[in-house]
Amino acid sequence: MAPFTLAHLSDPHLPPLPKPRLIELAGKRALGYVNWTRNRHKYQRREVLDALVADMRAQAPDHIAVTGDLVNLALEAEFAPALAWLESVGPPERVTAIPGNHDAYVRATFHRFGEMFAPYLAGDDGRIGFPSVRRRGPLALISLSTAVPTLPLMATGTLGPDQLASLEQVLERLAAEDVFRVLLVHHPLKSDARQKRMTDAPALLALLKRQGVELVLHGHDHVHSTIWVEGPNGNIPALGVPSASALAHGRYPAAAYNLLTIEKDNAGWRCEQTVRSLGAGFQIGQIKHARLI
Repeated sequence: MAPFTLAHLSDPHLPPLPKPRLIELAGKRALGYVNWTRNRHKYQRREVLDALVADMRAQAPDHIAVTGDLVNLALEAEFAPALAWLESVGPPERVTAIPGNHDAYVRATFHRFGEMFAPYLAGDDGRIGFPSVRRRGPLALISLSTAVPTLPLMATGTLGPDQLASLEQVLERLAAEDVFRVLLVHHPLKSDARQKRMTDAPALLALLKRQGVELVLHGHDHVHSTIWVEGPNGNIPALGVPSASALAHGRYPAAAYNLLTIEKDNAGWRCEQTVRSLGAGFQIGQIKHARLI
């Protein structure tokens, strides 16, 4: 089997933020807009995102996964530029995107991500919904959504019982196939921050312990992350990445993305991770290489 390369980036928070209409700055968006104008615009930079994507495309991955937070305040004016950016990353058959909490920031535009990015969300059966499954080479990309509107100062995510029940059925079906299962979800599986956690993460962890996948990819935390969660046949690696548009600031590292090389031989599946990150002079370079499986 020829190696298959999957690129993973997350949380582009596409800059710049369009000027909101006054009527849009109510409730949660008002706080988010203040945070953007005072802080986030300083380190969420379009030139960073463009440099990262150019480097990623130069690596010629077979497929690209984007694990949420394409926009910032889910303003109506943010979605068209975000779609244009995603189309520049690649066509729907080469790119899979899922929503993050910022893509579902408020109830007024909660539906817009699914409408605007439908070709990048749809499973191989053409259905728009979660979980969805896309087969690419030896991979089964299983997309989930934790994106739900939340109260001000909260950034939690939730799968819900229906999505979890459907996921169990999907994983049961895929277990009988010779496929490398990659779970895409925005929120991390474990979090110490109550206001940023996946509220039903324990249920997802229990499900993975029963059914298993080979790899989990997520975003949300804006940091490099590798944790191991229990599966039926050993531990499962779960990887997070920094924001794809970020300059290093405070405890948050500069923008980076993962390259996952997946192949199978007589000994079974093999997966190696390469991390490429923004460095001096807006140059992108390798900062890590590790074998995961």
